[in-house]
Amino acid sequence: MTTPKKRMVACPNCSNLSEFAPTNVFRPFCSERCKLIDLGVWASEGYAIPVAIKPEDLADDFSSDTLNH
Repeated sequence: MTTPKKRMVACPNCSNLSEFAPTNVFRPFCSERCKLIDLGVWASEGYAIPVAIKPEDLADDFSSDTLNH
């Protein structure tokens, strides 16, 4: 019987190779450190998709007339 070939992938953070298997609890990252660095980028909205802000996006839901009553 042949042993299955290990699937190695590059860590998204540091590019070190790590095994992509259920035994690697940090997959696709190589370590807890790289996983937490990536989480920090997500938490600080570093992966946000840039979108141009349109004037209608800034408009209030209420007109000035409703606020005066």
